[in-house]
Amino acid sequence: MDVQQRIDRLHWTGLTTDMNELGFASSPKVLTNKECDELIRQYNNEALYRKTINMERYRFGLGEYKYYQYPLPDLIQQVRENMYPKLAPIANNWMKVLNIDQHFPESLPQLLERCHNHNQTKPTPLILQYGKGGYNTLHQDLYGEVYFPIQLVLFLNEPEEDYEGGEFVLIEQRPRAQSKAVVLKPRKGDMLLFTTNFRPVKGSKGYYRVNMKHGVSELTAGKRHTLGVIFHDAA
Repeated sequence: MDVQQRIDRLHWTGLTTDMNELGFASSPKVLTNKECDELIRQYNNEALYRKTINMERYRFGLGEYKYYQYPLPDLIQQVRENMYPKLAPIANNWMKVLNIDQHFPESLPQLLERCHNHNQTKPTPLILQYGKGGYNTLHQDLYGEVYFPIQLVLFLNEPEEDYEGGEFVLIEQRPRAQSKAVVLKPRKGDMLLFTTNFRPVKGSKGYYRVNMKHGVSELTAGKRHTLGVIFHDAA
């Protein structure tokens, strides 16, 4: 079964419910072990990347990540193209209930055309690598005026076998309330969907925006790789 078929067969009703109610959703084994291993194996193939970021240098954390350049590797292109149409209806419903005058197109090429019209032409999918002591500070991946409000990460290593620590952390910042932390540790090949910026929450007077940030807790041992798929391009 190829990755497009795997995406089509995901439990989209449940994923949509979780995105609406939690701002994140997960699904196991979207990538095979072989696909995960190949992405890690290609980490040092510099021909694949447009930019490498040393996280410590920019005070983003401790670790490294690399942005892929166009054309993207076929697996990543397939994930990005086939996942987007499943997520656009969720994003558009969020805009509707929050009364935001924004409508996302049905296909990824249409979204990228909108990005390019705003001088956002650089691809944003990236692969991240952490060693012992590595971590990622809380942040949001916006990259420009045009951004899609949902993104995903695919986990390429097996926790407790390849690394320890390194949990994925989501922080929900509700207005006039203390922040709420969610700590997750998906397994190799698993996918996590989550909001890029905010999500709607229904209150007594209708829906309101709740901001969310994400990061990675400190690794205590081993090495951890993840593939981040962001749908909008960067300026």
